[in-house]
Amino acid sequence: MLKTRAKPLVWLMAALAVAALLAAACGEDEDEEEEGEPTEPAATQPAAEGIDISGAAELEDGTLDVGSDIAYAPIEFYGEDGTTPMGLDVDLATALAEVLGVEVKFHNTGFDAIIPALQGSRFDVIMSAMTVTDERKEQIDFIDYANVGVGIVVAKGNPEGITTIDDLCGKTVAVQEGTIQVDILTAQDEKCQDEGKGAIDILRFGTDPEAVDQVKAGRAVAVLNDFPVAYTAAEENPDTLEVLDTQVDPAPYGIGLRKDSTALSDVLEQALAQLKEDGTYQEIFEKWSMGDAMLD
Repeated sequence: MLKTRAKPLVWLMAALAVAALLAAACGEDEDEEEEGEPTEPAATQPAAEGIDISGAAELEDGTLDVGSDIAYAPIEFYGEDGTTPMGLDVDLATALAEVLGVEVKFHNTGFDAIIPALQGSRFDVIMSAMTVTDERKEQIDFIDYANVGVGIVVAKGNPEGITTIDDLCGKTVAVQEGTIQVDILTAQDEKCQDEGKGAIDILRFGTDPEAVDQVKAGRAVAVLNDFPVAYTAAEENPDTLEVLDTQVDPAPYGIGLRKDSTALSDVLEQALAQLKEDGTYQEIFEKWSMGDAMLD
């Protein structure tokens, strides 16, 4: 059974904590690493026993290399130093590496290029709030680890009176390129036109913050992103943005792996099961106030 509903108060607590961290990071953008450069979090702890990783060639160098678009708070984002990755995906990847007895290294990679980068062996896995879809499953394999819906962020006061995705017909909406939200908006645009309600003008950007800025600047009436990210964006900009309570199409997040990484997939599944059993999985999700996104 999947838990799909997020409680606004819970998201608020998480968003306020993330906002405090990100506020201190303002002005650090110019120092941020180039796309694809690795960034290491705090050192891992000794591994738990019982999982044989000898068959996973990707771990022979003692490192789990993780590709991630680190601009998506509270799932993955840079801390106040502007270089240390933080967030739910970062904590979970680090915990998985600890169980397997290896280090973890993050490679900041644009989301629209992240699957080709994985296929090109630039890193071992993707952990980047990636929704599992049939199209993506044709390219790579997944290990499900969360369930999250899509949120709609609008201007403060909701001047356009948007209550559901159907209200976006005939309007300009921003979105990050390469995300599931692009697919949702494209399908909704077709529906709008079929019903004679006017096409959606879809503005696409390389990062989620760029898309959010379009609503703040009045160039778009809404931006679509994952619900916890949408809630965080609204709480970081209380004078200009708000998020609707509605979640669109809750679906699993997955750890992405190459099709031939079967041994690595097996040991990661074992490690994830161990984290669920010993309570670490729950602790991580509760730390980021995302308990409702856990999988049973």
